Amino acid sequence: MVITDETIDYVGILAKLELSDEEKEQAKKDMSNMLDYVGKLDELDTDNVEAMSHAFPISNVFREDVVTNGDDRDNMLANAPEERNGCYDVPKTFD
Repeated sequence: MVITDETIDYVGILAKLELSDEEKEQAKKDMSNMLDYVGKLDELDTDNVEAMSHAFPISNVFREDVVTNGDDRDNMLANAPEERNGCYDVPKTFD
């Protein structure tokens, strides 16, 4: 892939960089080198390689969502200053 001046200008706009002419030329060389290096991956024989999404096996580390405290409404409301219809009774915050 050939890196053009327009590509460098566009990347500079996206990155909010102001590049001098020398910096633009160096960026073109660097980007070309990076793409050439990545292009070497096309040379690899991957016919017998199994596709994977991660390099290491991943398992779910989350615990099962199990309710442990149950319905203990009476004990919770025992500390409430006021209670009405099985709920906390609080003062109005606005009219």
